[in-house]
Amino acid sequence: MWRKASGFTYPLSIAKKAKPLKFTPWIDKVTSLEITSSNNEKKYSFTFLNITKEISPPTGGVSQRDEEVGKLWAYNLNYMDYLLQANMDVQIGNQLIKRFVNDLPQNPTGLEPYPIALRGINWIKFFSRTSLRGGGTTTRQSLAINSIASSLYAQYHILLDNLEYHLMGNHLLEDAFSILFGAFYFKEQRFWVTAKKLLTQELKEQLLDDGAHFELSPMYHQILLDRLLDCINLMQNNRCFEEQDKLLAQLKQKAEQMLTWLNTITLSDGRIPLLNDSAPGIAPTTAQLNEYAARLVVSAPSKATNYSALTSGSLSTSGYRRFDGANYECILDIGSVGPSYQPGHAHADTFNFILNVNHQPFLIDTGISTYESNAIRLKERGTAAHNTVTVNGRNSSRVWSSFRVAQRANVEIIKEEKNRVTAAHDGFRSIGTSHQRSWLFNEQTIKVEDVLTGSQTKGTAYFHFSPALNPTKKNNEIWINDICVSFERAETISLIKAQLPNGYNQSVDYYKLEIAFQHKLTTIITTKV
Repeated sequence: MWRKASGFTYPLSIAKKAKPLKFTPWIDKVTSLEITSSNNEKKYSFTFLNITKEISPPTGGVSQRDEEVGKLWAYNLNYMDYLLQANMDVQIGNQLIKRFVNDLPQNPTGLEPYPIALRGINWIKFFSRTSLRGGGTTTRQSLAINSIASSLYAQYHILLDNLEYHLMGNHLLEDAFSILFGAFYFKEQRFWVTAKKLLTQELKEQLLDDGAHFELSPMYHQILLDRLLDCINLMQNNRCFEEQDKLLAQLKQKAEQMLTWLNTITLSDGRIPLLNDSAPGIAPTTAQLNEYAARLVVSAPSKATNYSALTSGSLSTSGYRRFDGANYECILDIGSVGPSYQPGHAHADTFNFILNVNHQPFLIDTGISTYESNAIRLKERGTAAHNTVTVNGRNSSRVWSSFRVAQRANVEIIKEEKNRVTAAHDGFRSIGTSHQRSWLFNEQTIKVEDVLTGSQTKGTAYFHFSPALNPTKKNNEIWINDICVSFERAETISLIKAQLPNGYNQSVDYYKLEIAFQHKLTTIITTKV
């Protein structure tokens, strides 16, 4: 506060030299920058979150008139992931970095800690891969290189002075990862001390005993595992500090735990379930992460072939369970909203479940299309957007704003056996109602029983089908090829064509079911007739 009042500004250049680092090949970023030429003029088109925008000449800033792209799009522009896309030309990358440095004083978004953290890693990896600091450079090139290094060093001081303790979670962990990169790149003891302390603290805090990241989003889990592997890559290939072997051993242990959890929750078609804030095409795939880990000699048990029929897998601490039948795989959410003090990426999805049949999506989580604070964001986080039950149209936990949750559902696991789970939650306690759901798994059938008790017992169950499917309704049954979904004690069964998020800022047609019932509903999914 005193800085704003006094007009304090950070220096954007602090003289410092650096040398390239050694790396094992990492996972390239997806292509987000396309460059074309017209009338001897280059045009730069950036695609983030499925929105393409031409910015020529490129800059880190986005005009205030360009409100339709949103804050997250502007953040992505400032991460500069495109420097690490497979087809990035070294000369063009250098030019983009130089322009960014020149424009930085007029780019407040680029000076926020989270973009600094992600961009810092990207710059260091780009500089190291392209050997910008090798021999044979001209005096002019050396001056430009030193100018960029001095800018990055100043940005790291801004980050160090603005660590995101107010947001915690993945933001603070990303800060720590980046400062570790800065410590090695600049051989800076102060950065090393901070990074070592933060990483030790936050990995212990943010990784659950089963290896899940505590924000319980498979997408963010993949993103953070990729960054953790980058840090292992950094430390294995570069010696800089005393006791770095001790930290490296800790990071490798955490990476193996994260990889084990990810392999367990990844479906046999290679997809992650889009639980909580997750969207396709944002994070590296599970296959890519396994390949990267193998290059770094980090290993974990593979997922699919290790499952016997109807075993829940090692997901218990994160509140998920997995059951595999003869021709299906099912993931349940019977955990509480988490983490308790920062549930910004959580949804009101208690007792949601995901189902693949014959290695193809059947019942899906609808995912997300935006982080903007609007009605779409609230709808996508709401209970009706998941395969679970509402009462009087209420959410099981109160989601509000973009990243807030109140009146959270508390879960009690009543019974858990090899092929059966029963749990109850109190998310409807404000209207005096409790919801109990049980799943019974057999080789080719799944039986789901919902019971509402208390003062209000009229509920609606929702089921969301993969957009690749074309369900038909026959009496009290829904048929998709040879798969039957039937209901006992349903009052009405409505098959509705609707819009499904298909990643950020786009959607596709799909079908969902709304089942009205009183007190009790039994759903039977027969995966082979």
